[in-house]
Amino acid sequence: MLFGVFAIHSPESCPMNNKESREMFMQIQDKIEANLESFKVSKILGFYMSVLEHEWIIILDADNSHDIEKLCIEVGISSVSTVKIVPINMYSDAIEKMKSL
Repeated sequence: MLFGVFAIHSPESCPMNNKESREMFMQIQDKIEANLESFKVSKILGFYMSVLEHEWIIILDADNSHDIEKLCIEVGISSVSTVKIVPINMYSDAIEKMKSL
């Protein structure tokens, strides 16, 4: 299943403005990749940032949202951000479902 992980932090805890957050953020992708198997995440499909919105968007292929929640805690995302985990679909898959209706 695909999940969007939307992590929003405050300007004060932004990696651009906060040394501790910056150190954590510089290592976050490596930490996620090192823990994929432990948390039943097949792969990272995308990792994006909106600097002015103070938001990270990570697209993951995983078994379930509970394991993603645990991953976010383990690697430190939840220590500086409010995290929302949303099941998502590929556009092409949604179109195929609509065609069958």
